Amino acid sequence: MLTPKVGLFLALGLAGLLYLWVWLSALRRRPQVERTAPTPLHLGIGFVTNFFDTLGIGSFAPTTVLYRLWNQVPDEELPGTLNVGHTLPVIAQAFIYIAIIEVDLVTLLLMIAAAVAGMWVGAGVVVKLPRRAIQVGMGVALLVASGLMLMTIFDQTMRGGDALGLTGGRLAIGLVGNFVLGSLGAIGIGLYGPSLVMISLLGMNPTAAFPIMMGSGAFLMPAGSTRFIRSGSYNVRAALGLALGGIPAVLLAAFIVGSLDLYYVRWLVVLVVLYTAVSLLRAATFERRTARPPVPGG
Repeated sequence: MLTPKVGLFLALGLAGLLYLWVWLSALRRRPQVERTAPTPLHLGIGFVTNFFDTLGIGSFAPTTVLYRLWNQVPDEELPGTLNVGHTLPVIAQAFIYIAIIEVDLVTLLLMIAAAVAGMWVGAGVVVKLPRRAIQVGMGVALLVASGLMLMTIFDQTMRGGDALGLTGGRLAIGLVGNFVLGSLGAIGIGLYGPSLVMISLLGMNPTAAFPIMMGSGAFLMPAGSTRFIRSGSYNVRAALGLALGGIPAVLLAAFIVGSLDLYYVRWLVVLVVLYTAVSLLRAATFERRTARPPVPGG
């Protein structure tokens, strides 16, 4: 029997297959030198970041930290690489959390649709931004992400209520919020932390945030990533490393999701994310100061 949840799983599987077809088709058209297999470092970054992403920490900020630490991806290619590479692991997460956590299906579907629309609008803008604008956007995004992680650590605004869905005005607020969060995903701010805060403030059980977060990401990321793929504004090897290293990590983390104490891990992530945010903003400031002014009449 085709229930709404089964239909959602079918749509999720179709979205994953279509995305994979678009990506593989685009890869065949790239120069051979860009289609080199990812390095062990790329695969390791994909494994580690998606492992903790499955546990609710988020993947965009830690991945950015690791890429900048080892100088793996140019700043202007970060948003595209994050979205393109993390899409397939997030789809795997969505299958797991939608299956095991109860949430109102109408709320889930509408929130997913709002996030997808936001990402489609946001990605169309980001692919046209210059390097410095992306540095500033990523730096601010990481500062926001670190603040949200601190809120999680100190358990502020995260208690939430008992509701498994939203109605009326709260549903409207949630849809607008998820649209905005979806669009911000295009510049590298992950949906998970902000979504958890918003859903809790709206009176829902914070646990219900997980299928909404993962489901939103699973549908919005293919939509936005397709634009990055078509524009070529991402690092192929790094993105492949995220996907190939990330999917096994998601499956492993699903079995131990409730057995790890993430308190100290969250503190470590906050510190390194703050460091990376400051370094991005400093780089943007330095490039503005060193940029040559236009030559009159040139």
